[in-house]
Amino acid sequence: MFVYLREGIKAVFQRDPAARSLWEVILCYPGFHALLAYRIAHWFYRHKLYLIARIISQITRFFTGIEIHPGAKIGKGFFIDHGMGVVIGETTEIGDNVTIYQGVTLGGTGKEKGKRHPTIGDNVIIAAGAKVLGSITVGENAKIGAGAVVIRPVPPNSTVVGVPGRVVVQDGVRVRTPDLEHGQLPDPILTYCEQLQKRLEVLENRLAGLEEDRT
Repeated sequence: MFVYLREGIKAVFQRDPAARSLWEVILCYPGFHALLAYRIAHWFYRHKLYLIARIISQITRFFTGIEIHPGAKIGKGFFIDHGMGVVIGETTEIGDNVTIYQGVTLGGTGKEKGKRHPTIGDNVIIAAGAKVLGSITVGENAKIGAGAVVIRPVPPNSTVVGVPGRVVVQDGVRVRTPDLEHGQLPDPILTYCEQLQKRLEVLENRLAGLEEDRT
């Protein structure tokens, strides 16, 4: 557990320029508090002490605004920035060096038993307000844009934006370190509108030419 917590503190310093000292992270970061409580609750959960695990989870939710089910599986270097409104479901699996922001939901889509929450690969960035729902896989190095609703599997090294989430094709270059510039994600709707505008201008020019020929 201490290895995971050390990696969690390291992740804060790597990904949050506002972090100034170790004590600031320990005392003032709700994401770190929630992760610490989750590690304890997860230990109880694995030893089938489910009630104690859920009580710890609910107390943590009250104080941090972050709800992590003790049954979830979370790797090293996990970082929750701000964190208010984050919900992580029971059968969620999260890889190493994953970053999520406030309002993110890793949830289910129904009342089915078994694996019903997403699997998140290594080095994934999930921006504020995004929802990843169902037993789907988000491939490593993927980025989920703010407010996206993802209900289909996401290939590795890709970017998803919109409602419902759509994969935006990139150049295929693998991201080897967490890229936090999620404010610069492409907008496929805007791109499509720009293409329509260009086609409309071409058609208007052709129509104007035809009208001149008639006169």
